[in-house]
This record gives sequence, structure tokens and C-alpha cells, in this order.
Amino acid sequence: MWARASLRTVRRTLDPHDEPGGDPAAPTTWPDFDVERTSVRVVLLDPTGRLLLFATVDPTMPETGTWWELPGGGMEPGETIAQTAVREIAEETGFELTVDQVAPTRWRRSTTYLRRHVRTLQHEHVVLVRLDLAAPAPEAGGRTPQELNEYVGHVWWSPDRVRRAGAAGERFFPGRLPELLAPVLAGDTIDEPFELWN
Repeated sequence: MWARASLRTVRRTLDPHDEPGGDPAAPTTWPDFDVERTSVRVVLLDPTGRLLLFATVDPTMPETGTWWELPGGGMEPGETIAQTAVREIAEETGFELTVDQVAPTRWRRSTTYLRRHVRTLQHEHVVLVRLDLAAPAPEAGGRTPQELNEYVGHVWWSPDRVRRAGAAGERFFPGRLPELLAPVLAGDTIDEPFELWN
């Protein structure tokens, strides 16, 4: 779900200490963007350690191709990070979680991407959730019309399979998932430098 700040392109000069994670290495001037939002992405793990990824396309920009994306989405006003994770997973997969299953943020990042011809500046919290069932099939009943058009498949991949796919040139969102997944799973806390995704 998109939280549209404005249809006009704006430019902001920011104090990086005000951004999620307070990273002093973050850019002080973000690229032009149409929408700015905070979102939560979920590394959803089954008991064998495989994680859920959606095969994603932009039907309005076929030149973008297909990429593998962590489930998740934008925070609603008044939500906590854990509440956003629970709501987004319910909407996108049908899986019912509790906030107690959502681990604290392991990975903070800011990124910009162009989707449906709209430039978004997104500040992300990446969290871990562990499921009791092995590779359950997601249900699509709670997805938005946009998600129904964009999510064209899913996989449950081991971290090693994600790493190998990244090395083979497959695209991911977050872009550095193949590289940073292992340290996140090992318990590291990561403040990723800014990513220009597309």
C-alpha cells in the first residue's frame, strides 16, 4: 500500500541523524522523489531456514524485468514496526502472526526506486519472523489490486540459494539481500548505506 505524500517532485536537505538508524554516512541530500515513506520488510523463515520471496514485476514498466522481493510494505500512521510486519504478512500471504513473533529490526536502510513511473524514497526496517510450518503456500486474498498484478510467483529459498542467485545476476529487493542476509541471520545489526535501486 502506498502512502502518497505529493504528486509533485520535491527535494529535501536532511540531517542524517534524523533518519532511521541515524547514520552519519547517509546522504545529506536525497534524489528527487514523488513519495517518501517508511516501510517494513520481513525475512520470513520456515523451520528449515528457507525464506519467502515473491517473484515481482512492474506491469507498467516491463523493461524492469522480474526480481525477487521480501514481503512487507509501508507503515500506517500509529503502527509500530511489529504491527506493520504482522499486518503486511497477513495481507500478502494470509499467514497470521503475533507481534511477539517479530524480532527487533536487524537491518536499517534507505533506498529509492521507480515503480509504476513513481519515484519513491523509502526508509526500511528489515525484521525476522520464524514460522512453525515448512514452506506454507501464501494466499492472495488480502492483496491489493496492485500486488495482485505485481506478485507473479513465490519461492522458499535457502540463504545459500539466495546467495548463489545473486552471484548469477538475479535481482533482489533489497538489492543487497544476497550479500547481507547471512550477517543478518547471524545476529548482526546492519545500517546499510543508501541504495539507488533503479
